[in-house]
Amino acid sequence: MNILLICPEYPDTFWSFKHALRFVSKGAGQPPLGLLTVASLLPVAWEKRLVDLNLTTLDAEDLRWADYVFLGGMSVQAESARAVIARCNEVGTKVVAGGPMFTARHEEFHGVDHFVLNEAEITLPPFLEDLRRGQPKRLYTTDQWADLATTPLPMWELIDRRQYATMNLQYSRGCPYDCEFCDITVLYGRLPRTKSGAQVIAEMDALYRFGWHGHVFFVDDNFIGNRTKLKKEVLPMMIRWMEETQYPFTLGTEASLNLSDDPELLNLMARAGFEEVFVGIESPNAESLEECKKIPNKNRDLIASIKTLQKAGLQVQGGFIVGFDHDPPSIFDTLIRFIRESGIVVAMVGLLNAPINSRLYNRLGKENRLLKVFTGNNTDFSMNFIPKMNHQALLDGYRKILATIYSPKEYYQRVIDFLKTHEPLRQHRAPFRFAQLHAVSKSMFLLGVIGKERMYYWKLFFWSLFRRPRHFSTAITLAIYGFHFRRVFEQYF
Repeated sequence: MNILLICPEYPDTFWSFKHALRFVSKGAGQPPLGLLTVASLLPVAWEKRLVDLNLTTLDAEDLRWADYVFLGGMSVQAESARAVIARCNEVGTKVVAGGPMFTARHEEFHGVDHFVLNEAEITLPPFLEDLRRGQPKRLYTTDQWADLATTPLPMWELIDRRQYATMNLQYSRGCPYDCEFCDITVLYGRLPRTKSGAQVIAEMDALYRFGWHGHVFFVDDNFIGNRTKLKKEVLPMMIRWMEETQYPFTLGTEASLNLSDDPELLNLMARAGFEEVFVGIESPNAESLEECKKIPNKNRDLIASIKTLQKAGLQVQGGFIVGFDHDPPSIFDTLIRFIRESGIVVAMVGLLNAPINSRLYNRLGKENRLLKVFTGNNTDFSMNFIPKMNHQALLDGYRKILATIYSPKEYYQRVIDFLKTHEPLRQHRAPFRFAQLHAVSKSMFLLGVIGKERMYYWKLFFWSLFRRPRHFSTAITLAIYGFHFRRVFEQYF
């Protein structure tokens, strides 16, 4: 068979980095790891192509070539996914859909021939067997969790690595916590399931042989869900591999804030090459943390914990939410001060939304407060429920946060404050590459000449060049990020 795997387009959001990618002449941030993994689960003899709509358009000839289109994605990609389904229906190409978006809300999508939901390691084989027998069903689902030992290496050969800014790997699925606003435990469970250390090394090796040298992001829901295995098996193996290959990658991931409580784990992560971590801070308001059951953040000095991570050499990227029932009117000014004092440069502040089947979604449904379908984009000023706070006051306060933390004056000062003390381990500083030189040149014109932030840009440029030269590349990268964030949000200011 001929199989066309299609990644729907992401809209212009905080994490799309669309406006930052132009500086490094890349088409997309990360490749569609789920589809590349599914491709490896398909019969070897089948022909496979991948179309990433974040890089290119969908060619009619590709659709005519394909016996089946395999479509995946997340809720934020729903609009593009519907357009793909419509195109397939027009030419009569059958559609197989799966992944987080369809698992959560497949009833909303018409024109799909077969839904292969939940985790493909479990539900794809029976579909393939039924297809072989000529009797495929419309729906395949399960209440079981996959054994990640059965997860194959992604088919990296389906992509052009030069088109992407970073690569991605997955070590684990699931999270031991059950925050009310999150649907991760619905999709992947509360018991973190992990790959072996040998699997992780095999995936890193495959990327290395594929010719990748640069940033690699571990897309785990909570990388430290199983600390014992990380410390005893996985991280020591990663450290040895990185030393033997002379640190070809810099690493990032997502983790809960209680990472700061484990000096041994922090040290191992730093030695393995981790330089950034996204942490869900959510709120500086204790009552809001209690409301959403953010267990790792309760009863702790949040800023002290963040500083601990930063002192270990990690750049902390923070996620924040406003719109909790217990948020007081002062939450907006409080959050601005918190972000300033914490030194978190990349701060994603979103409005609270209720993902389908999350505990929050179910509670709000019982309270008759749900309004519409979850879009998956919590930075587009939309909410799918009626908040306790006056809605307009909430939007005005949210707008004030964004206008403040991403104003050039405020943002560039946070970059400088962060870089004053930022000290990642020296051995995994990647050599300066042509792509970085190209990005610096573009930034000098777009930010330093025609940008409204040019005064702050040149202050950072020369300060980092002469005072913190080792961090000059990081300084320019963060300046470019700031440009992207302002472009995403300026339509709302």
